[in-house]
Amino acid sequence: MVRTLILMRHGKSGYPEGVGDHERPLAPRGLREAGLAGDWLRATQPPIDAVRCSTAVRTRETLAATGVTAPVVYERGIYEASPNTLIELVQLADDDVRTLMLIGHAPGMPWTAWELAANRDSDAAVELSRKFPTSALAVLEFHHPWAEIHPGSGELTTFHIPR
Repeated sequence: MVRTLILMRHGKSGYPEGVGDHERPLAPRGLREAGLAGDWLRATQPPIDAVRCSTAVRTRETLAATGVTAPVVYERGIYEASPNTLIELVQLADDDVRTLMLIGHAPGMPWTAWELAANRDSDAAVELSRKFPTSALAVLEFHHPWAEIHPGSGELTTFHIPR
């Protein structure tokens, strides 16, 4: 069974005065682009079975704006997570999950996509290595169970920037 991992960086956030980083909301542009990301996901990707989302306000608002309705677990550990931490989180996904989505932050999302990709010379990987802006999505496919995922074990099939 092919497993699909979608890594999404949160939408563009605002910087309201007196609001801590974890509590920053999305800016209007972030809401719009997260909505476009949701439209793209529904048009091009398999149905999402499960979501792991950072507890930060901007990631929660990003998820809501996408319209993704899969069961979600909010993980504080995604906030400021390293690629190793994020890969370990993916490895814990249930075997019946075919498509898993993670919504988090930079640099965790781009670095994790890069770490997992075996095809780093592909057009998608080259583009991802140059920039991974807000609301961007990296899609990787794996041909083994989640528990066996490791660096270099996936194929980066798509890198999409909703605009």
